[in-house]
Amino acid sequence: MSTTLEIRPASECRYDAVSLGEVMLRLDPGEGRIRTARSFRASEGGGEYNVSRGLRRAFGLRGAVVTALADNEIGRLVEDLILTGGLDTEFVRWVPYDGIGRTVRNGLNFTERGFGVRGAVGVSDRGLTAASQLRAQDVDWDRLFGEYGVRWLHTGGIYAALSETSAETVLTAVRKAKEYGTVVSYDLNYRPSLWRSIGGQAKAQEVNREIAPYIDVMIGNEEDFTASLGFEVGGVDENLAHLETDSFKEMIETAAAAYPNFKVIGTTLRTVHSATINDWGALAWSKETGVVEATHRAGLEILDRVGGGDSFASGLIYGLLDGQDLTTAVNYGAAHGALAMTTPGDTTMVSKAEVLKLAGGGSARVDR
Repeated sequence: MSTTLEIRPASECRYDAVSLGEVMLRLDPGEGRIRTARSFRASEGGGEYNVSRGLRRAFGLRGAVVTALADNEIGRLVEDLILTGGLDTEFVRWVPYDGIGRTVRNGLNFTERGFGVRGAVGVSDRGLTAASQLRAQDVDWDRLFGEYGVRWLHTGGIYAALSETSAETVLTAVRKAKEYGTVVSYDLNYRPSLWRSIGGQAKAQEVNREIAPYIDVMIGNEEDFTASLGFEVGGVDENLAHLETDSFKEMIETAAAAYPNFKVIGTTLRTVHSATINDWGALAWSKETGVVEATHRAGLEILDRVGGGDSFASGLIYGLLDGQDLTTAVNYGAAHGALAMTTPGDTTMVSKAEVLKLAGGGSARVDR
């Protein structure tokens, strides 16, 4: 059964999907530790950006990113990585660099993958970044959504947390998108470190509750919904590492009742046994279908968990843009997330054929 999402025809739009968010330079010590590293592998990543990049690289859709970068060599490296990812950079705002980063800079994200009993570690360095200072009036929304046309806008709680400015920019973007009939998705993506110094969960809930009425497809895991929107759930352990499926189904239904504008709700379910062994699954809800569940993958082996949720989101969105029923779409999302966590970096390295194969029950036997 299909959902009630009204998606603009591809023929009317330049872009299938656009993301609003910060793109950082990720520096990865590989199998080692940040504190002892002497070399790093550079790539790009960002919670919102990863979704449109996945839609472009894995699923072949047309995409762009709305962000800002300081105009220096680091910013130009990030631009080169974005271009390699296949996204249009017309809506990247370039901010003059002051030579020292006193007023503007580019975000850095040092990330350890973790292994076994040693969990993954992320250390971001993103104060005063160009993206966090991007104002709503810096973007020509009417040109983007009206003249060019966008079928789907994706943004999220990571970007909204960066500053008062970024939260206002998100609000303007989702309002403008709705004016032009663009479907809007939002990943709550609660990060305690981003909210800690500006009011914690209370501030997160204040911001996200203001944004939520404009969202068609709300995405998040169990912690996201409790911390960002304040929905209480039973069956959760003290670390929010595991949630009973029935309890979370109740929370989805509570969220749907609180925000009748939500057409689809999607969530990942993860039980962490170690940094390299997780149980992995996903649920989705629509008014037409109720709650549907993706194939559950117990004991999933993970190389790099960062970006798994973003790849879930892009797989789910692809299925919905492609006109698939919700059960198929959530299985695309769960499969894409599982595959993305088998490779290093925030962004996907898999193909649509691999996603569809796994979602359809395919195995990991050698393809020759």
